[in-house]
Amino acid sequence: MDSNRLGPLLKLCMRAKALRPGKQIHAHIVASGDDPKTGSLNSSLVGVYAGCGDIDSARKIFKMLPKQSTFMWNWMISSSAFEGHCDIAFEYFSQMHCQGEAFPNKFTFSAISKACVGLMDVKIGEQVHGIVSKMGFQNEVLVVNALIDMYSKCGRLDFSRKLFDEMPERDVASWTCMISGYSQSRKFEESLLLLKQMKAQGLEPNEFTLNSVLTGYAQSGDCYRAFEIFCTMRNEGLTPDLVTWNAMIAGFSRNRLNVEAIALFRDMLVSGLQPNAVTIAGLLPCCGNCGSMHRGRQVHGLIYRRCLNFNAFTASALIDMYSKCGSVRNARLVFDQTMEKNVASWNVMIGCYGKHGLVGESIRLFESMRDEGMEANQVTFTSILSACSHAGLVEKGLKIFSSMAGRGVEPCKEHYACVVDLLCRAGRVPEAYEMVEGIFEEVNDSIIGAFFNGCRIHGEIDIARKMAEKILRMELKRPGGYVTLSNIYAADGRWDWVERLRNVMKHKRVYKKAGVSCLQSPAKLTILDLPT
Repeated sequence: MDSNRLGPLLKLCMRAKALRPGKQIHAHIVASGDDPKTGSLNSSLVGVYAGCGDIDSARKIFKMLPKQSTFMWNWMISSSAFEGHCDIAFEYFSQMHCQGEAFPNKFTFSAISKACVGLMDVKIGEQVHGIVSKMGFQNEVLVVNALIDMYSKCGRLDFSRKLFDEMPERDVASWTCMISGYSQSRKFEESLLLLKQMKAQGLEPNEFTLNSVLTGYAQSGDCYRAFEIFCTMRNEGLTPDLVTWNAMIAGFSRNRLNVEAIALFRDMLVSGLQPNAVTIAGLLPCCGNCGSMHRGRQVHGLIYRRCLNFNAFTASALIDMYSKCGSVRNARLVFDQTMEKNVASWNVMIGCYGKHGLVGESIRLFESMRDEGMEANQVTFTSILSACSHAGLVEKGLKIFSSMAGRGVEPCKEHYACVVDLLCRAGRVPEAYEMVEGIFEEVNDSIIGAFFNGCRIHGEIDIARKMAEKILRMELKRPGGYVTLSNIYAADGRWDWVERLRNVMKHKRVYKKAGVSCLQSPAKLTILDLPT
């Protein structure tokens, strides 16, 4: 078969990312006796291998050739960047530029701009921008779009906007890049304003445009605005992608809109989209938050029925869900079945035992963590110190706290709060006072709340009074410390101090929210069965 017939076949393999047929055609070319250094199909072969992710094979053909075309250089640059080898992509770009035999085109600059994003190096991006201007590509829409995207992702939204405003003509992708940049930078009002301007100029946003706006709102917690855009997309026949569904589900979950998140997940399954580990990790907290073991087990079963990737990320979410639903046994079962555990898996299991009063198991798991070659982090120590505090294991807790430096973990405010609580629960308030004095610059609401609560329980009014003057000069954000101190003074009949504390709270605009009760009516209970 001659090159006139093989060429179109190789192009089909490139478009379809069909590596196996491409290899078969390559074998046929070699068997036919063509000189591999001069063959006319080498450009297409490089494209097939690079486009299918077999960069090593593409590189072998590329290096073997005495002269490389712009097409080949573009494939080597773009495929290296796509596979995460952005430094190698820049090596190819530099070689191409230095050799001067093949000249960059708009596709070259688009590919190398993506490599700048991979390196998160705006300085290199500026150098690429300079070459773009020098070679006369500054008005090429594809190139400018890539530069806008690069600058916004590297944190220079001002550069992106300047490029956008100077464009003589813009396409939908130009608007989408700029809108996406604002959304990623949490400048949602600007992204919406730009969306309106885009429509006013007669350009209709596509699913990528709306996905970027919607994802930004969902991640920021503005679920109602996100859901409004989501419904608009579906009503206009645009298809939300998996990232959008995941952002919506996770956004609802973070804002405790548990039933809504589960209903959204059900809609996603009905639409035919296959969930991934991120979807499951966003959904499972909803089941835990509303204590629904039934729903949690449905999701757990779905992972197996649909052969979803069961990794440490998914396992941690499952353990946490079972822990919140009160099933320590199921949580441990998932933990034991997880082949590749990460530190989050260990942390959530240690925390599970601690929350359910099984402090002995929590400590045993903590101690076996190092034997398994897993190093504890700050979250691990917060979980184990909290468990020791609730169980009253003072000496054990202090020993673990002292071991932090030896295990390469710097104590933070959460750890000090746990130790202060540990000492106060055991009646060792003077020791807790000394600790708070020693870290006074680091003191926060949690530490002060634990300290004053200990003073109240054990009647240590004098120690509380010593700390009070210092605390009043701090900028506490939550009312807990003030309220507890006020109650201490009220119990001691010091109403002048109670009044003073109330005035301080008013001046600093710190208010205690009224408590609420939640009643669930059986008539309103919604069961959302998930499709299999």
